[in-house]
Amino acid sequence: MRPLRTRRPLVLAAAATLLAPASLAAQKRSLDITIDDVGLSIGDSREVTGVRLNFRDTRLRRVTGLNATAWMPEGEPMGKVYGIALGLPATGARDIGGIGVGVAGIGASRRLRGIMVGGLGAGAGEEITGLAVGGLGVGVGGDVRGIMVGGVGVGAGGDATGIMLGGLGTGVGGELRGIAVGGLGVGGGTRATGLLIGGLGAGTGGEMRGLALGGLGVGAGERFTGIGAALAGVGTGGDATGLLVGGLGVGSGGRFRGIGIGGVGMGAGNGATGLMVGGVGVGAGGDVTGVSIGGIGVGSGGTLKWVSVGGIAVGAPRIVGLAVGGAGVGAERMSGIALSAGYLRMDDFTGLGTGAYTRVYGVQRGVTIGIVNRAHTLRGAQLGLINIARHGGIARVMPIINVGR
Repeated sequence: MRPLRTRRPLVLAAAATLLAPASLAAQKRSLDITIDDVGLSIGDSREVTGVRLNFRDTRLRRVTGLNATAWMPEGEPMGKVYGIALGLPATGARDIGGIGVGVAGIGASRRLRGIMVGGLGAGAGEEITGLAVGGLGVGVGGDVRGIMVGGVGVGAGGDATGIMLGGLGTGVGGELRGIAVGGLGVGGGTRATGLLIGGLGAGTGGEMRGLALGGLGVGAGERFTGIGAALAGVGTGGDATGLLVGGLGVGSGGRFRGIGIGGVGMGAGNGATGLMVGGVGVGAGGDVTGVSIGGIGVGSGGTLKWVSVGGIAVGAPRIVGLAVGGAGVGAERMSGIALSAGYLRMDDFTGLGTGAYTRVYGVQRGVTIGIVNRAHTLRGAQLGLINIARHGGIARVMPIINVGR
């Protein structure tokens, strides 16, 4: 009996020795046909250079070559893939560089760099660089550089540089540089530079530079420089420089320089310089210099300079140049030519003015022509049926002509 007891530990040790390889294989979770991690790996291996085939990654560190999986990684994608990442139908990693193709989708918790194509979508947590195509969309939490195409949309939480095409829309939380096209709209969070085309609209919360086209509208929260065109309207919260065309209107919260055409109106919160055309009217809170044409009227909170034409009226504290108002022209002070079929009303006037009724409340220097001409102090001439000058005329009331003394 004692010999049997002494042999039992030897039997157990031998059994443990025979089972050890099977235990190690279970821990490895992959079949590797490799030399120094180079070759073919089938299963959930950690590192390989060559070809790696696995159902779903759980602990990947690195693959250089081809990594083919059937599904996205378990938990947060880990590891790096350099070469080809193939998803049947989906694949992902922490970083993917090279070519990535997912029948359903492809994603990275940090970076996608190279050519990435996802049947449904392609996405990265921090950065996408290169070409990314998603059947539904392409999205990244950080920056985008390159060409991004999304059937529904393209979005980036950071900056975007390159070409962004979204079936419904393209949006960037930071700065947008390049070409962006959205079926419904295009938007940049802080600044947009380049070509923006939005089916309904294109806009940015900050500054916009370049060419922006919006079906309904184009807008910038701050400054706009370039060409903006929209069926409904174009507007900016700051200064605007360039060509702005809006079917209903064009507006600038600051100063406008260039050519602004509004089907209904054109307006600037500060001054305006250039050619402004408003189907209904043109107006600015400050000076307006150039050619201003308003279907109904032209107005300024400062000075109108050069040429101002209003279908009904033209008015400003000061007018310098040519002012034409169908019904009337009004100003505190004017120097130049004022033409109207209705009335002229000025505090001080220097130049030539016409109207059925002309009224100068202060000093008139030059000539007024009308049915009734009236001035407080006449230093020029009045031509009309009735000419009234309280001071300075030949007489206080004169027919046909009155001349200042």
